[in-house]
Amino acid sequence: MEMSILSLNFAYAILGVVLMWVTYRVFDHLTPQVDFPEELRRGNIAVAIFIGALFIAIALVVGQALN
Repeated sequence: MEMSILSLNFAYAILGVVLMWVTYRVFDHLTPQVDFPEELRRGNIAVAIFIGALFIAIALVVGQALN
């Protein structure tokens, strides 16, 4: 396997993780009435599903953008 392809895939993976984290932080900032970490600690399944869906949506957008 070529190192350039491997390094490019690694860079895309890092970019995807960073974009997911930034998106989560922006959404957390835009909804100050909901404390996502506290709700997750209390076991709120709806918040966990919502955050999971948010991550999947961002992954799909980033995947299509990098295609």
